[in-house]
Amino acid sequence: SVQILSKVNTTHELNSIYRFGTQGIIYLCDVLRPHLQRPTVRSHALTVEEQVLIALHFFASGSFFEVIADSIGVTKSTVGCVMHSVARALSSLLNECVKFPENEEENLQNKKQLFSIAGMPNTIGVIDCTHFHIQAPHEREWEFVNRKGRHSINVQLIGNADLRIINCVVRWPGSVHDSRILRESHIYHRFQQNTPDGIILGDSGYPLLRWLMTPFATVTSNSQQNFNYAHTSTRGTIERINGILKWRFACLNYIRVEPKEACNIICACIVLHNIAQKRRVPMDEDDIPLPEGLIEAPQPHQTDEPAGRAVKRAMVNLYFS
Repeated sequence: SVQILSKVNTTHELNSIYRFGTQGIIYLCDVLRPHLQRPTVRSHALTVEEQVLIALHFFASGSFFEVIADSIGVTKSTVGCVMHSVARALSSLLNECVKFPENEEENLQNKKQLFSIAGMPNTIGVIDCTHFHIQAPHEREWEFVNRKGRHSINVQLIGNADLRIINCVVRWPGSVHDSRILRESHIYHRFQQNTPDGIILGDSGYPLLRWLMTPFATVTSNSQQNFNYAHTSTRGTIERINGILKWRFACLNYIRVEPKEACNIICACIVLHNIAQKRRVPMDEDDIPLPEGLIEAPQPHQTDEPAGRAVKRAMVNLYFS
């Protein structure tokens, strides 16, 4: 680890190479130590610190394994093995790091922050799917081709006002529509059975449900227009999260492994993103691409739930008339 860090002098340099400063790297090493500690102490075995730095370098840069290997004097296959083992270790922390607020106080704070964006009441999260491009897989290649003709994993994310990811589904190939990913997710079944204390905002690719509000497709009044404006402005949060995630971890812009390992890498980066947000790791806002505008992909027509229409009508009358 001394060799890896020897050329790095400042916190700014550490952040730009590894996406974490010294304290953040020490924290990650402590969290991952039980998963990465090798029982043998061979002279050439890598320390936990070295493994974590190699993996962070890859996640942050997306460089070829050879490039990282040459820069630190290990073999290409070592970089590959280390990255996959750190990715698996981080993925195992997903349920610990990616979750809805656990108490009333956190939930209320989150609602207040989301309300402060554009006056959208009682909102606990914003949902969207985003595609992570992968190389053409060797098996069932056609399933991974998305509507733009590229191979991808389609990932469902729910985010909050702190730009943290509070729920994710990382397993579907790129050809699968957002609405199907939702309907087959654990969160859908949980919220259909027990309505949450608050609503989630989604685009018109989703069905209107009593806990999931979508915008009006056709606006016929000022109050509906006001609702749509607040909805779109607040929903921009999930676009920002996507932008930050892919900026922080450039490896996510094109993942050169098979789908199962790609899912581990995506989960690992989601865990790292949440840790970085929680630790308030600084970001250079100028470097983060702005959301591409909320351009919605064509999706199959969604059937609205009558209970969802009733909640939406009540919201418009109460808050936007």
